Amino acid sequence: MSKRPEHQGPPEIVYNESEARKYTSNSRIMEVQRELSERAIELLNLPENDGHLILDIGCGSGLSGECLTEGNYNWVGLDISKHMLDIAQEREVEGDLLLLDMGDGMPFRPGSFDGVISISALQWLCNADKGQHNPANRLFKFFSTLYSSMVRGGKAVFQFYPENDAQLQLIMKQSVKAGFAGGLVVDYPNSSKAKKMFLFLYTGGAPQAIPHGLGTEEANQRTVQQQVVCASKRPKYKDLKGQSAKLSHREWLLEKKERRKRQGREVHPDSKYTGRKRAGRY
Repeated sequence: MSKRPEHQGPPEIVYNESEARKYTSNSRIMEVQRELSERAIELLNLPENDGHLILDIGCGSGLSGECLTEGNYNWVGLDISKHMLDIAQEREVEGDLLLLDMGDGMPFRPGSFDGVISISALQWLCNADKGQHNPANRLFKFFSTLYSSMVRGGKAVFQFYPENDAQLQLIMKQSVKAGFAGGLVVDYPNSSKAKKMFLFLYTGGAPQAIPHGLGTEEANQRTVQQQVVCASKRPKYKDLKGQSAKLSHREWLLEKKERRKRQGREVHPDSKYTGRKRAGRY
């Protein structure tokens, strides 16, 4: 396809019966899908044979689900394309399958899943395929309901193709707003063909280290390009334990500078004058 698939229409229309069969019978697509799925499972880093239940979002015809089965994980897959799910059933995948629009939210009970993977699906939520669609609202509905359906400390890995920086920032903003922490892992950041993006999120508990992206040693040292950290939520007032919720001007400024450093932006070095009010200014 010369255009991005999401430019051609809603996914349930783009992946009609004909396209769904072409997708699943294309050896190159199957190979790439398998590589991305295995990498997502690797980033998820959950023990095998431990009874974990994984949610596969945008499972399609079950190519990613087969990788989960090979890893001895139990899994549930959902997709908006009935034709993709029909093929998954024909292929007799072992996961449970649901026909569902991820933008409508997750219908699962709290704490259902230990982990989540998603391959090439998240960017579809950035499109307004119907008149009532609002990408920001749909992303927040998706992330907030997904958050509640995961166990505390559960991890989610989304491989996706943001069209531009604005889409990337929108996705990350809504995930943090919904309660997730985490960051962006970029494999082979200096390669135009091999570069792949994974959004690594977790649902709270103890802070978790963001995995390193694959690439050369030189690329691994350039953490700003391969690891973009999502700013975690601000502490709730009830967690301040008697401390003043209002920061001083210097504390606010230092916090802002630290946040910009985590985002890879340049900031002036700290000095004894940092945050000091100038005479005659109020």
